[in-house]
Amino acid sequence: MSEDAAISRKLKKAAQLLLYQHHRLPGVKGWEMKKILGKDYMKIVKLLERKLEDLGLEVKVVYADGLEHLQPSEDDLEQARFYVLSKSPIQTGEASLSGWRIDTLAVLAASLAFITSKQGKAQRREVEDMLREKFPDWKVDQDLNRFIRRGYLDEDETGTLFIGWRTRAEIDRKKLIGIIAGSLQDGQAQKPED
Repeated sequence: MSEDAAISRKLKKAAQLLLYQHHRLPGVKGWEMKKILGKDYMKIVKLLERKLEDLGLEVKVVYADGLEHLQPSEDDLEQARFYVLSKSPIQTGEASLSGWRIDTLAVLAASLAFITSKQGKAQRREVEDMLREKFPDWKVDQDLNRFIRRGYLDEDETGTLFIGWRTRAEIDRKKLIGIIAGSLQDGQAQKPED
């Protein structure tokens, strides 16, 4: 097999690994990529990134420690999760593409805003109390558990909620807080004075 044919085969396999959900979470770990594609898997990932760019997609690498790595080690890459994201944010009206109901997205946005306002961590009980002012008990519990399972939130053994790896990778929290703050200011500006 020629080198070009081998690279083409590896590119197709890399796309399959990244685009199809194999586990509960999207994407694939670096060690899996290395096992299936070989030790030059990062070269294949870079080639795939160039092809996906034309489609408005990018390969996102989320490291186990949640930090950005300018010069990641081989171990950092093997423990990282690779998956494909849209380069541009979902616009209003496209939320249905996520497969989630709008009220579930509202629970996620409110939870993230609340946890972010508490320097990135809050007791689950505090988050639940805040959410229960607007949503039924069953929905709050169901949605928080869903967000934890899918990586948008993390919870430790003490019941403290943290921002999860998928939130760090997929959501611009500064923009989210700005939108929420802006809508609050607009709402206050429109209130009639007493």
